[in-house]
Amino acid sequence: MFSVVARRLRQPIPGAQPRVRFEMPPELENGDHAALDDGDDRFGSPGPRMSAQHPLYLGFMGTAGVGVALLLFYIGTHTAQLLLWIVTALFIALGLDPVVRWLESQKVPRPAGILLSVGVLAAAVAGFFATLIPTIVEQVTEIVRQAPTWIRDFLDSEFFRTLDSQFGVRDRISEELDKFVKNPDAMGGIFGGVVGFGSTVANSLFGALIVLVLSLYFLGALPAMKKWAYRLAPRSRRPRVEALSEEITRSVGNYVIGQACVALLNALFAFIVMTILGVPFSVLLAFVVALLAFIPLVGGMIAAVVVILVSLTLGWQTAVIYAICYFAYLQFEAYFISPRIMQRAVAVPGAVAVISVIAGGSLLGVLGALIAIPTAAATMLLIKEVFIVRQDRH
Repeated sequence: MFSVVARRLRQPIPGAQPRVRFEMPPELENGDHAALDDGDDRFGSPGPRMSAQHPLYLGFMGTAGVGVALLLFYIGTHTAQLLLWIVTALFIALGLDPVVRWLESQKVPRPAGILLSVGVLAAAVAGFFATLIPTIVEQVTEIVRQAPTWIRDFLDSEFFRTLDSQFGVRDRISEELDKFVKNPDAMGGIFGGVVGFGSTVANSLFGALIVLVLSLYFLGALPAMKKWAYRLAPRSRRPRVEALSEEITRSVGNYVIGQACVALLNALFAFIVMTILGVPFSVLLAFVVALLAFIPLVGGMIAAVVVILVSLTLGWQTAVIYAICYFAYLQFEAYFISPRIMQRAVAVPGAVAVISVIAGGSLLGVLGALIAIPTAAATMLLIKEVFIVRQDRH
């Protein structure tokens, strides 16, 4: 019975027409191009091109070029957030594409592989926020609960009494508090800050949803997007363009996967050491270490400083032991783990990597630092295979 129902559902509705889809024109062979040149095109044959030296052509193309440049600048300045989301989604799609292709090689359909890959990524992000938010709420609640005690102890301390007797600090604080409470602009500023924080959180959640949806679309349409992009190149150069593009996308994907593995191992080691030493908030700090490990070169050092500062709450001995263990692991990772994991990814000289990370971080923040090394690797590959080869021929 179920087979009959399924067969009925697969049958088209009587009178229904297939939806019109926009598709690229088929790629023509040499004979087909000859037929087009003979006038077989249903829209007619193109006429002769205007000479590139014609004054009208030069003036029009120059004006159009300036106009297009200004238009792109206007669009870029007014859609910077959207472009940032698109770049993030494309970077995630390129990073997950090797996983999807591996699942395809294991007889998993591409749609199922895409859903599985993006689902695991979304679960990891949700797990991070599920760990982060309760910890923040707990800490803020603890601070609010302990604040009156801290204030009372400070006001009763000998240090504050000395200051109050010499400078009248208590009366000055009371006066400033009265002015602040009675000032409508100050109270409005607090309300505006709360509203602004809420808007930032809402925009962040909306951006995360947009990036997730775009990542799904990019992953699903990545083969078609590549095919369309290759058709924009002249037919005689398409094999070379395709080879270079595939090498770039492969390098970016392998870099993202490799960096994710390195970050996971880094966070796992930090979590084990923090658990042994009894460092508080070890789960949250492990997530922070994993995120900072995605930033090349400096991420591990920043993560070490953050955890060491937290470890100081248990004493300087705990902080020193953690610092020795973690910096020893960073050396082991640099010489043994990363070379083996990243051997199929990008290869960028150290000086270029440092400059790329600094420039990317200055332009796009954390995202710029993340994509700096793959971008530098792609640029170096193009310079090596295109510009230098062209210069060697002259």
